[in-house]
Amino acid sequence: MKFGTSGVRGLVVDMTDPACAAWVSGFLRHLRASGVPPTAVLVGRDRRPSSPRIARACAAAIAAEGLTALDAGIVPTPALALAAAARGMPAVMVTGSHIPFDRNGLKFYRPDGEITKADEAGILAARPEPTALPAATGAPVAIGEAYLERNVGFFSEGALRGLRVGVYRHSAAGRDIVAAALERLGAEAVPIGESETFVPIDTEAVDAAVARQIAAWVGEHRLDALVSTDGDGDRPLVADETGSVLRGDALGIVAAHALGADAVAAPVNVSTALERSGWFARTRRTRIGSPFVIAAAAALAAEGARLPVAFEANGGFLLAGTAERDGRRLAPLPTRDALLPMLALLVEAARTGRSVSAVMATLPPRATASGRLEAVPEAASRALIARLEATAAARDALGARVAGSPVAAVDTTDGLRMTLESGEILHLRPSGNAPELRCYAEAEVEARATALTEATLAAVRALLAEAP
Repeated sequence: MKFGTSGVRGLVVDMTDPACAAWVSGFLRHLRASGVPPTAVLVGRDRRPSSPRIARACAAAIAAEGLTALDAGIVPTPALALAAAARGMPAVMVTGSHIPFDRNGLKFYRPDGEITKADEAGILAARPEPTALPAATGAPVAIGEAYLERNVGFFSEGALRGLRVGVYRHSAAGRDIVAAALERLGAEAVPIGESETFVPIDTEAVDAAVARQIAAWVGEHRLDALVSTDGDGDRPLVADETGSVLRGDALGIVAAHALGADAVAAPVNVSTALERSGWFARTRRTRIGSPFVIAAAAALAAEGARLPVAFEANGGFLLAGTAERDGRRLAPLPTRDALLPMLALLVEAARTGRSVSAVMATLPPRATASGRLEAVPEAASRALIARLEATAAARDALGARVAGSPVAAVDTTDGLRMTLESGEILHLRPSGNAPELRCYAEAEVEARATALTEATLAAVRALLAEAP
């Protein structure tokens, strides 16, 4: 188990009850040491088969620390974070987000929001040795309604009237809340694809078979759009009326503009359409991972931004300031959220009388694509990236092989991001959540970005095979 881009992740076989309890104890002891003494702790979970057991281990650790555990049950992560802030207490979310069900994880929330990188170091330092603890369960508490009201109440009554929207339910923790939000705003919500078996949906790299199924559903049910989330509800998935799945960063840019943001923090793998749009007075690029974008958004707020927001390539959207619309206000929620950006896009389409694809077409013509090589140890990924970073000839050879263009500039903020002389972009980095090598590409059109991603993955696969 180790910290990744958002929380602690590990194989289920390694996430024993004592191991999970030790991480939770470290979190609570760190809070005490940093002057935030908790009295009660919220515990939520996703629908993974291992999550109920791990949630009980978390409750046991909370009880062993002399605190009260409150069981929020199956909830979206942003709903848990919202409840923690409202109640002034910390929270633990048991989820592996989008990764396969043989893995899981823990996300930690302070009363004032998601933990920082400094908190991660404090938790590691305070974590005790794993010890078996007596079984415990938390007292049940319902928190979903407040999250639903937060999102629905910001938009006008009937704001989605006339839209027919599919809800791909699969095993998403917030599937009922997403459907209820659409219906409360006047849309017809069409339930599709519910599964009681856990389905790992990666909104940053949607599987080709899943994308084809989504397109078929959109046509079959005559939908104006289809929406879904990853497993714990902090990453949105949206398809337009043609069945095309939208990139999360494109959704984030349009949602930020629709909400009236003046400043945006985003990681380096988000499309440069962010800057090319000219919609935002300030933008700031970060490493990949919610702690980095949260910190950057907070810095923008401290510097006087009126409405700073942040989002990631996976679509997870953070509100770092107070949004206003027709006299209604939406308070900050500095953690990734899936519901707000999808509603903002759909409301903008309904308000302007345009299709979802037409709203998205207001962005500059810049497309991104991503892919991954699975079962690549992190050490192998880092060795390859270090070799490319150190040798211009190796980078130029990769650029020529993949895109017919040498490398003009390099950004090492997170992994190796290469801007080619053609203006296209290739980006390689090890995943922070799993033994995978991630690849991102950017070009003028989606087909070219996809082709670049596939060609880069093939080239990198060959380079890995050649490595000593």
